[in-house]
Amino acid sequence: MKYLTIAIFLISQLLVQSSFAAGSDGGNTKSKYDQAVSLIKAAKKYEKKEKIEKAQKRYAKAYKLLIKSNEKKPNNADTLNYLGFTSRKLGDFENGEKFYLEGLAIDPKHVGINEYLGELYVATNRMDLARERLDVLLGCNCEEYNELKEIIDGTKKSKY
Repeated sequence: MKYLTIAIFLISQLLVQSSFAAGSDGGNTKSKYDQAVSLIKAAKKYEKKEKIEKAQKRYAKAYKLLIKSNEKKPNNADTLNYLGFTSRKLGDFENGEKFYLEGLAIDPKHVGINEYLGELYVATNRMDLARERLDVLLGCNCEEYNELKEIIDGTKKSKY
């Protein structure tokens, strides 16, 4: 009986360990979306320090993670916002705009999308469309409104 108890215990431990290993991604339990957001924050810091190459690498990694996140959980305005953002930061304005517009179709008042799409419109010299995004943000009482207004007015430079 003693050996049977030990055998059952050992088998149960092996099963528990193997189930953790099967679902594990090397100890990283953050979702692809959360990993991407962390990379975007790091990229923004590198941009502020004018370490553009390092920022671009992080934006590219974040973009890939966001694509996977969007495939797994489509139609999430926050994911589409960051897909638009990383596309824009990588110089792909066409896809950036596409992702932003998809996000606005889900959440027309999304503060981040409206600000970033407005910045894209400024970068592509479509000021009327940028002002439309600013109008959407008018009542939000948020920093996104002020950021976009400064970029439209030319008092703050956008790094596309």
